[in-house]
Amino acid sequence: MLKGFFNVPAPVNEPIYGYAPGSKERELLKAALAEGRSKVIDIPMYIGNEQVFTEDKGKVTPPHDHKHLLATYSKGTKTHVSQAIDAALAAKANWESLAWEQRAAIFLKAADLIAGPYRYKLNAATMLGQSKNAYQAEIDSACELIDFLRFNVSYMTEIYKQQPPVSPRGSWNRVEQRPLEGFVFALTPFNFTAIAGNLPSCVAMMGNVVVWKPADTQIYAANVIMQIFKEAGLPNGVINLIYGNGPDIGDVIFSHADFAGIHFTGSTGVFQDIWKTIGNNIHKYKTYPRIVGETGGKDFILVHGSADAQVSSTAILRGAFEYQGQKCSAASRVYIAKSKWAEIKELLLRDLATLKMGPTEDFSNFINAVIDEKSFDKLAKYIDQAKKDKGVEIIAGGNYDKSKGYFIEPTVLVVDDPKYTTMSEELFGPVLTVYIYEDKDFDETLEIIDNTSIYALTGAVIAQDRYALDKATTRLRNAAGNFYINDKCTGAVVGQQPFGGARGSGTNDKAGSMINLLRWVSPRTIKETFDPPKDYTYPFLAND
Repeated sequence: MLKGFFNVPAPVNEPIYGYAPGSKERELLKAALAEGRSKVIDIPMYIGNEQVFTEDKGKVTPPHDHKHLLATYSKGTKTHVSQAIDAALAAKANWESLAWEQRAAIFLKAADLIAGPYRYKLNAATMLGQSKNAYQAEIDSACELIDFLRFNVSYMTEIYKQQPPVSPRGSWNRVEQRPLEGFVFALTPFNFTAIAGNLPSCVAMMGNVVVWKPADTQIYAANVIMQIFKEAGLPNGVINLIYGNGPDIGDVIFSHADFAGIHFTGSTGVFQDIWKTIGNNIHKYKTYPRIVGETGGKDFILVHGSADAQVSSTAILRGAFEYQGQKCSAASRVYIAKSKWAEIKELLLRDLATLKMGPTEDFSNFINAVIDEKSFDKLAKYIDQAKKDKGVEIIAGGNYDKSKGYFIEPTVLVVDDPKYTTMSEELFGPVLTVYIYEDKDFDETLEIIDNTSIYALTGAVIAQDRYALDKATTRLRNAAGNFYINDKCTGAVVGQQPFGGARGSGTNDKAGSMINLLRWVSPRTIKETFDPPKDYTYPFLAND
């Protein structure tokens, strides 16, 4: 075995391609989109060394063109879940004993494969399966996932380097970071391919084995991620990819003695149910499971009377409506000083009128479809109720159509009541609610923002007045885990803004940082004494 203290390549953020007309990347991405639409593939589960197909099939259709079939996928049963756990545990000994630099090399290679030969295939899969436009796919499934892989390798080495600062003469103190004892369950969402790739891979990077279930609406891109991991040299059984009924999968996972942790992104309700189940089953486990989760958000933008109107309007539009408001960080409630409202309203409505909505394959569309019919129906219900409620004015949008795709117009509500339903409940779609406050009531508005929602994921304040910025930053310190000054409340970048929130938004373990990786190891302290004592007595025992 090779010996050495190895330095890994210094991570830098992956450059974002522009996909401008006439560019090579635009041509290649359009070709990948056409290739994806030209055939129907059958997606397997990946369990151990096998690709597993079943007779029970699910369908993958583009949210913006739901009559077009992209793929079928094999639904698993409880038996398949047990097989995935067995495969993970069978792979565990060899994987955790593999030198860390060999693990690092696999995921660094995966990053280069995404940056190179798989970039357009993975972006196209995200655009088709999750209805993201070219830019939103690029910053997600290419750049962010690449960044996760490269930066996590660097964070891993920093963790391993952390050692006790003192070893007195005659002894040597050291710490090793062990993988968790058992397997980890990764449960990933539809809205970010990067999250779907990061949640299982960062756990595996630290020497753990994983059972991974993605959201059904993200399976099309998840399959490509698994192909990339396999080509990068990930051994069989280290990450096992399964699909199926959530409660059935949970019944097996959370009852297993070797369950060691969950890495989760999804809804608050599901996460709370999982936590409750783990608590009820705590006596069954060999070790206390690690519970790491990022859930919902009711993210805010606060506009002070000193704010720049154009900065405010742009931050609101991008923060609320990029990827149809389906980012955990998306702005869904905005508080605007009365003195700025007329100017911001004019700019916002002007820009909203220029947004095109339609399929992702047409690169001129800023707005695409929401993820599925369930989401569409939920959003339509909120919009219909807003049309009936007194004290609510719809100043933009308000229309929707699911005949071809699940399209909801970017909708802006202005409300008289700062505690109105859409100011407090998570909608997860292109519906923004605005409350206009009196400039003199800035302090009161800070209190309202802090107490309106159970969530605390992201937030932003826009102002030129430094005293106002300082007051908002201090007063809202618990209202958002990621806080932005004079910017939108979305767009966290790996290596720059570690992401996560507290309160109802999760455990705030900060994906994209060393903090998260520390959750997937269990340290062991080792003290070695070179010349140990041979007499039990101490000097104080001697007679005077």
